Amino acid sequence: MSVSQADKARKFRELHEAPGAFIIPNPWDAGSARVLAGLGFEALATSSGAKAGVLGKRDGKVSREEALANARLIVNATDLPVAADLEKGFGDAPADAAETIRQASGAGLVGGSIEDATGDKDKPLFDIETAAARVKAAVEAARALPVPFVLTARAEGFLRGQGDLNDVIKRLQAYEAVGADVLFAPGLPDLAAVKKVCGSLKKPFNFMVGIKGKSFSKAELEAAGVKRISLATSLYRAAMTGLVEAAKEVKEKGTFGYLDHSISTPDLNAFMKE
Repeated sequence: MSVSQADKARKFRELHEAPGAFIIPNPWDAGSARVLAGLGFEALATSSGAKAGVLGKRDGKVSREEALANARLIVNATDLPVAADLEKGFGDAPADAAETIRQASGAGLVGGSIEDATGDKDKPLFDIETAAARVKAAVEAARALPVPFVLTARAEGFLRGQGDLNDVIKRLQAYEAVGADVLFAPGLPDLAAVKKVCGSLKKPFNFMVGIKGKSFSKAELEAAGVKRISLATSLYRAAMTGLVEAAKEVKEKGTFGYLDHSISTPDLNAFMKE
């Protein structure tokens, strides 16, 4: 690829500083990355759920090495800046989060997120002090890198059965205070909550599209103050929906009607490398 990691980092930062909101879709492999780049998107992000699905695993069951191997495929597929869903940093300690950021940059990524979910159903979130310390360690690691890195901090309460908006805002403000570049709270219930969150922060806010009834248009999100809109596993799930429906037709009916609305091989190949 002709674009350096530093150039990608600069472009990614500019997207966050430009007027209005931008959409950052989530490919799951090199081919889907090239399709999205060919359709004109300006940046890409990995998805923990999608990369787990590619490996036949459930979300949260992927190792750091597996996650970064998937990220490298996507980074090397296009000239676009790529950020990664780095889950909780693949360890509980602040040092684990910091090491994940260093390795993420080494994989060619120019951004990534650290979340405050523990992975323990009995205690789904780190306490706010521990969570902020983990974000701070990730921020410090990002600042020490030779190439700029956009660090996103995620407050996971609404996805983990602890949907207290005031607590989510308090957490996001704590992560902002220790230096996070972008804030993220997946699963917000409505536009009023989105607007309240955005109004409580000084840094850019990322909204996650992908939950039925809790996903809104770009215009609505932009009006609420959102800067970045990610698509999580939704494109991967849409692709897999097509697979399941086509395969069920073949298995249950012995017909092949799915071919009538499938992209042609030449059209698909147009997105790929020679």
